[in-house]
Amino acid sequence: MTKPIIIGIAGGSASGKTSISRKLKDHFSDVKSVLIIRQDDYYKDQSDKPMEERIKTNYDHPFAFDNDLLIEHIHELVSGNKIEKPTYDFVHHTRSDVTETCFPCDVLILEGLFVLEDEQIRSLLDMKIFVDTDADVRFIRRLLRDVKERGRDLDGVISQYVNTVRVMHNSFIEPSKRYADIIIPEGGENKVAIDLLTTKISSIINH
Repeated sequence: MTKPIIIGIAGGSASGKTSISRKLKDHFSDVKSVLIIRQDDYYKDQSDKPMEERIKTNYDHPFAFDNDLLIEHIHELVSGNKIEKPTYDFVHHTRSDVTETCFPCDVLILEGLFVLEDEQIRSLLDMKIFVDTDADVRFIRRLLRDVKERGRDLDGVISQYVNTVRVMHNSFIEPSKRYADIIIPEGGENKVAIDLLTTKISSIINH
């Protein structure tokens, strides 16, 4: 099996990374095997901590992620081996007992906040993408998502955004934009950018 094309998609919280990942997968799934790995699933396990401590964790700092395991899994996939990918329980703030079996692929899409911030991860990428969406749009999307899908309350989401999310974005995520090969404004709604991206990936695949 040939080495997969590894595409990194970074950007702020709720910027549209997942939307772009899914559109790329939908585009190529008929001709190539495509796997999406979300960095969010590699949040560190906190099952040994009481809920009070888990809630206090800064989930928007690079240290919150088990990047060593993520990098190990990428190497395993590149070597042609399957992995048991962790999943994260956002309601209970810890790693879930459920894992997902992931098989080697032709196109590996890695999406997450710090995909371009981490040098080791960055060195594995064939294409580096940054999704650049206005802060107010990202905040509204995050607010709706966290309340509807992650069991959070309104005040908690706002407090977390003001005290950590915005600060960490400016400190770590926004500066990582300089490493991007391609910057996509407005995420998955940018049809022109998606078309250009799929054309470029096709050229790499068929090279």
